[in-house]
Amino acid sequence: MSLLIQNFLSGPYNMNDFFLKSMIPNFIITFIFLFILLLLIFYVYFSLAWYTIAKKVKHKRPWLAWIPFANIAMWFQMGGFHWALVFLLIIPFVGSLVVMILLIISNWRVFEKLRYPGWLSLSPVLGLIFPGLGIIAYGIVIGIVAWRKNR
Repeated sequence: MSLLIQNFLSGPYNMNDFFLKSMIPNFIITFIFLFILLLLIFYVYFSLAWYTIAKKVKHKRPWLAWIPFANIAMWFQMGGFHWALVFLLIIPFVGSLVVMILLIISNWRVFEKLRYPGWLSLSPVLGLIFPGLGIIAYGIVIGIVAWRKNR
């Protein structure tokens, strides 16, 4: 009996290989699915928060918060910049850096319009020091600005 089991496990039907070969793709697919789900949750949360803030500052088109790139143009408008600056994203690296700086300035101005400290807009910079912390801190800040009663 043990010879039969030993032959089965070491023969062409090695169970260890079978489990490894079937588990690794499943793990990768699960990881990708959870990553996409997490991105979708972040997208909905930030879009809803930006939409609420745009309504608070009486922006003409708050629904732009739900459209990628248009939401950046909306932030530029709310911060006093021209919406077309979003096209700086076409320029590799330097354009993205300039857009990030302009977004921080825009956030600063919007936060001050809503009577919150402008320095709260610097929360994404924490991501440069502690990766991941910047997005969490900014998520908390943007949620407070969006849903807390104005002072």
